[in-house]
Amino acid sequence: MERRTVVSVVGARPNFVKMAPVIAELGRRPGEFRSVVVHTGQHYDAEMSQIFFEELGVPEPDHLLDVGSGTHAVQTARVMERIEPILSEERPDVVLVPGDVNSTLGASVVAAKLQIPLGHVEAGLRSFDRSMPEEINRIVADSIADLLFIHSPEAREHLLREGHGEEDIHFVGNTMIDTLVRMRPRAESLEVARRLGVEPGTFLLVTLHRPALVDGELLEPAMRALEEVARELRVLFPCHPRTAHRLRALGIGGSESLRLLEPLGYLEFLSLLLGAGSVLTDSGGIQEETTYLGIPCFTLRDNTERPLTCSVGTNTLLGLDPRRIVEIPQLVASAGGEHAVPERWDGASAQRLVDVLARLA
Repeated sequence: MERRTVVSVVGARPNFVKMAPVIAELGRRPGEFRSVVVHTGQHYDAEMSQIFFEELGVPEPDHLLDVGSGTHAVQTARVMERIEPILSEERPDVVLVPGDVNSTLGASVVAAKLQIPLGHVEAGLRSFDRSMPEEINRIVADSIADLLFIHSPEAREHLLREGHGEEDIHFVGNTMIDTLVRMRPRAESLEVARRLGVEPGTFLLVTLHRPALVDGELLEPAMRALEEVARELRVLFPCHPRTAHRLRALGIGGSESLRLLEPLGYLEFLSLLLGAGSVLTDSGGIQEETTYLGIPCFTLRDNTERPLTCSVGTNTLLGLDPRRIVEIPQLVASAGGEHAVPERWDGASAQRLVDVLARLA
């Protein structure tokens, strides 16, 4: 049987976590697949990119596009311009794109126009909020994808409602959880919380990075609310580079109880996550990781494209209202009850995904 070429496109921090197990599984089947990795360079500094390749064991990319930062239009256009000759040269049997970032959108459009079969990993998620660039990206990617790899039941419902055929939808599970399962022992051994002088299970871990919160007037009241929370429990806040830049511009610093940290690699962050008593975030992936781990999660957004994390997991939507942050200690104290790990969030999703590729050869 002739080997098939699979191009995996990554560009931003969450992409590496989602695609690392898929790329590894393709590499374990060299008789069936030739794996080609394209890194768009959407996240291009060491903290946001290179460290993930090193920690997750993803091979060095075969192609690096160096698109860098820019507006949504500029970034997407650079991806399209620079990936087109690569796909024309490689002529893969399928292009895999994960998630909902600009790299996903750009690569999807080019693959579709070159009539190369397109697989969307994490398809079918919907926030129903088109003010979010990610929502536009995921809708467009799904609309032109040939293979829709989903990780939750509501994703199937969304795709069927939008006119996709049942035969194009493949319930493989959550590849991000594959990475968590594989890396958990190494992360636990790091004991990052103890190294920072914080007792595991006693602190609030914070990640905030979305433009709706960071770029406008909400960041300052959010920080004031966190300072109030820090009177009751320790707060650890690894700052995304754009968040750190805004905090410096506002003249906001940390304290002993509210620690502002440099960006962390995947393993160090996972170590902190495993030790957290609770989490405040605006990240989609962290909503899923905390659901798997059973850690109370509070999401500072009006909506989520991952409602399963609220219905069966540990996620609570606070709304985009920084004033509600001060409720977290009380909400943590009253948290309880059982939570369920969603179906097929079991560490074997990448294997199921590559099995689909093999069957459809």
